[in-house]
Amino acid sequence: MIVLGVILLVIGLVAGISILWTIGIILVAIGLVLWVLGATGRAVGGRRHYW
Repeated sequence: MIVLGVILLVIGLVAGISILWTIGIILVAIGLVLWVLGATGRAVGGRRHYW
C-alpha cells in the first residue's frame, strides 16, 4: 500500500493531476498506520503480520 501510494504521488506530481497526489498521500498514510500497528504486535484485520 505504501509503494502504491508513492507511485501515485510521483505520477500525480509529474502529470500535474492533483487527485492522484491526494489519493497517494492517503494511501501512504494508511499504509504507515497499518505497518506501525503490525510492527507493535497488534492483529490488523485478523492477521498478526501486515506486509
